[in-house]
Amino acid sequence: MRLFRHTDADFASALARLDRRAIPAADVQQTVSAIIAEVRADGDAALLRLNARFGGPSFPDPAALRGTPAEFTAAARATDARTQRAMAAAHENVRAFALRSLRHDWHMHNRQGVEVGERFTPFPRVGIYVPGGTAPLVSTAIMTCTLAAAAGVPKIVVATPADRDGNIAPALLCALELAGAPEVHKVGGAQAIAALAFGTASIPPVVKIFGPGNAYVIEAKRQVFGPVAIDQLPGPSEILVVADAAANPEWIAADLLAQAEHGANSVIGLLTDSETLLAAVEGAVARQLARLGRQAQLGPVLENDAFLCLVRDLEQAIAIANAFAPEHLSICTTDADALAVRVHTAGAIFLGGWSPVAGGDFLAGPSHTLPTGGAGKGFAGMTVDQFQRRTSVVRFDENSLRQSVATIQAFSDIEGLDAHGRSATIRFD
Repeated sequence: MRLFRHTDADFASALARLDRRAIPAADVQQTVSAIIAEVRADGDAALLRLNARFGGPSFPDPAALRGTPAEFTAAARATDARTQRAMAAAHENVRAFALRSLRHDWHMHNRQGVEVGERFTPFPRVGIYVPGGTAPLVSTAIMTCTLAAAAGVPKIVVATPADRDGNIAPALLCALELAGAPEVHKVGGAQAIAALAFGTASIPPVVKIFGPGNAYVIEAKRQVFGPVAIDQLPGPSEILVVADAAANPEWIAADLLAQAEHGANSVIGLLTDSETLLAAVEGAVARQLARLGRQAQLGPVLENDAFLCLVRDLEQAIAIANAFAPEHLSICTTDADALAVRVHTAGAIFLGGWSPVAGGDFLAGPSHTLPTGGAGKGFAGMTVDQFQRRTSVVRFDENSLRQSVATIQAFSDIEGLDAHGRSATIRFD
């Protein structure tokens, strides 16, 4: 883990090196561009080739790409009751949070008496990418598909990679069914994003794509933006902890390691004004690491993407946190609420030592799909209203138009658009 202090001569440059914003590598851009072109040209045949080429199953025909009712039934039988209860609890909380967050139609009358308002309708068909890879992300299925279902999306299409034998983890299939997403396609990587965006014979195109993924998935989302809408570009996991001397170093170390085990360039960091806590957390990380299972993922993160920073005071810590814009911000201080109100870039804020980030990852209610790489400066996490399309509605009557026509004509004259003005005044000629 990197260690630096506000008293270091190169402290400013050390902070600058924490900036995660980066242009995708040229080879990633080129690879993804070629995959998208191949899928657009060859459709399902390309999906079959690409699945096999990148270590997935060798399916005999496109029909095998689609998850079947029999697979869902078998998955329910294979998933133990404890797992099903955990998924049901998470689904209940996420759904309740989403329903509370839904936007609803409204209208008012403006100063001239014109009726104006907004109407919110669900997208007719959305695509959700659920990563597979080193772990079946059951929680991601719940934290994404549940929102789409709560918004009333009639067609929720999921793409997720299968294992070499063509299977999806039973618990993941159970979670998808629970969350309201029975249409599942066994396609991963950039080719899945291309299929969702442009369609194939077996996968009709969607109007918006959601979900996290690896560098190739995220680059594919970037490249298809325009023909389809995109939620955001969430990358590797991040946690930043702001703590004072009263914080528990063992708990902080556990939170840091929990996010580090995602591997693949996840970023973990601590900002504290206590030299004693800094040293204690460093020691706790080393002790706890030896007891954890995902050493292949944890090792590279701790070596390359982990840092401990001694700040001058908590005011400086919050300033650094706002500049860093972490996916997860954990505030473990005596008065966490007072500091939290000054944070305006974090994807999610966890208040106090009793709030492990894993509680938000799995259960609390807000979606765990959050902005990373500094995108929190301008983007929020996934919310249910992102599955709704907003339409403004305007209704004039004769009286309200009469009160508005002079202003309409004035703007028409200013902008030299005489047909605009005429379209209003003609109604009174």
